[in-house]
Amino acid sequence: MPFGLRDFDPTRRGPLAGIRVLDFSRLMCGNMLSLQLADFGAEVVKVEAPERGDTLRDWRVNGVSAHWKVYARNKKSITLNLKSPEAPRVILDLVPHFDVMIESFRYRYLEKLGVGPERLLEANRKLVLTRVSGFGQTGPYAKRPGFGTLVEAMSGFAARNGFEDREPVLPPLALADMVAGLVGAMATLAAVREVEVNGGVGQVVDLSLLEPMVSILGPEALIHRLTGEIRKRVGSASESSSPRNVYATSDGGWVAISASTQSMTERLFRVIGRDDLNRDPRFRTNAERVKHRREVDAIVGAWIGARTLAENISVLEEEGVTAAPVYDIAQFLADPHVQERGIIVETPDDELGTVPMHEVTPRLSHTPGTFRLRPPSIGQHNDEIYGRIGYDAERMRALHDAGTI
Repeated sequence: MPFGLRDFDPTRRGPLAGIRVLDFSRLMCGNMLSLQLADFGAEVVKVEAPERGDTLRDWRVNGVSAHWKVYARNKKSITLNLKSPEAPRVILDLVPHFDVMIESFRYRYLEKLGVGPERLLEANRKLVLTRVSGFGQTGPYAKRPGFGTLVEAMSGFAARNGFEDREPVLPPLALADMVAGLVGAMATLAAVREVEVNGGVGQVVDLSLLEPMVSILGPEALIHRLTGEIRKRVGSASESSSPRNVYATSDGGWVAISASTQSMTERLFRVIGRDDLNRDPRFRTNAERVKHRREVDAIVGAWIGARTLAENISVLEEEGVTAAPVYDIAQFLADPHVQERGIIVETPDDELGTVPMHEVTPRLSHTPGTFRLRPPSIGQHNDEIYGRIGYDAERMRALHDAGTI
C-alpha cells in the first residue's frame, strides 16, 4: 500500500541543528534515543565496527535489515575497531568535536579502554555522556547484562500484563528499550541545555532500562503500601476505571472501550439501553464499577457481541462514546486517518525502491523534524568525520591498514 513520499534532503535543518552526537550504542535503546535527536536536526554519527557494523543490522526480515532502515535514518556512519590499540586515542580525538556521546557497552568497558568519564570530560568539559545499561551504573546489578526482556520481567510489567489464570506476558517488541530511549533523549537534551543555556559543564546521564520502565507503571509502590496486596493481572481490564476492556463483535472483530469518566459511562449505559445501571448502587460510581467490573464487562460485552464491528463503531462514534476498533497492522495502514495525516510515509531506498516508516513525531508547527539522510552504509562518512578532526589521507590509510577503522 503506497503512502505519501518523503524524500531525503540533506539541506533541511531542524531545531536541534548544531548539536553533534557521537553514538557508540548498539541495538534498540541507543538507536531509539539518537533517532529522536537526529530526526530533529542533530548530527548523529554512528560509530560501528568495521565490516560488521551495528548489531541492529543483523535483525533481518526476508533478508532485509528492517530495523536498521527505520532507526538509522538521518544518521551518519564511521567505523572504529575498539579492540585496536589506537582506538582510545581516536576516541579522545573525536570527543572534543561533539556535544553528546552515547554508549551502551558492558559494565565499565570505557574505563577498561582508558577513556572513562573523567578522561572524556577532561578532553571536552562540555561533553554530555549518556550511558545506557540495563540496571544503571551503580548497585548490585550494575554488572549484569541488561537486555530489555530482563527489565520487562523484573520491573513488574510482565507480572501485571496478561490474564490472571495464565503466565505473565512479555511485550512482543523492545518496549523497555523504546521507553528508555525516549526518556534518554529528554535527559540528554536537559544536560545539553545546562551547558548551552545555563553555562554549566558536561556530565554523565546514567540511563538504565529498568527505571524508565518502572516510571510508566504508575503508583504501583504506593498502591502496594496502601493495600498490602500484590495486584493480579486483569487482561485488558483496568483496576482504575470501568468499563474499560476489549469486547468481541459478532463478526470476529474487537472493540476497545474506555469510559474512564463518569459522564462517558452514563452515556455508554444509555446507548446500550441500560440507563438503569446509572442508578444501580453497584454501578453508579467508578469505584463500585471497578469492584464489579466482570459484571459490567458481561453487560457491555453482550451488547457489543450482538453487532458487527462496523455496526458497533458506527453507533458508538455517532453517540460520542470513546471506542475504537482493535486493529492489526494491515487495518491500521488502511485507516483513512492514518493515510490523510501521513502517520506512515514512504522514503526512497536503493534496495527496495521505497520503504514505509513512521513520520517524525511529535509534530512541531514551525520547526518540524525532517528526513535528511538515508540510513548509511558501514563507514560511509569516514572521510567526512575523520577529515573534520584533522586526519589526513596518510593517517586514514594507516588506521585502515592497521584494522582500526
